[in-house]
Amino acid sequence: QVQLVESGGGLVQAGGSLRLSCAASGRTFSRYAMGWFRQAPGKEREFVAATSWNTQNIYYADFVKGRFTISRDNAKNTVYLQMNSLKPEDTAVDYCAARGATSPSSSGGEYGDWGQGTRVTVSS
Repeated sequence: QVQLVESGGGLVQAGGSLRLSCAASGRTFSRYAMGWFRQAPGKEREFVAATSWNTQNIYYADFVKGRFTISRDNAKNTVYLQMNSLKPEDTAVDYCAARGATSPSSSGGEYGDWGQGTRVTVSS
């Protein structure tokens, strides 16, 4: 399978930007669909964005459309989440996940490998 390590979280003021990275290890990374999920304090995990292995199919949650961009560099075994115009309600622990299929999914249950998470805190 694939092992995932997120980085890039931190504290940022409202309206600012962060770029999250997810470094993967595994020989078959390029054929995995990748997703980003987040979990805010006291809330259930929710879908953020996902991409197919070749970025031909990309899905976003409604609350991030126009602000976040998911991308990947298969040569570097890395998936990114560029977050712009951050809001206090974006405060959460963000997780990347890998799915053993080429097509993306918004369902966390369809992803078999998860990173440890990186915390994003947006101050008002």
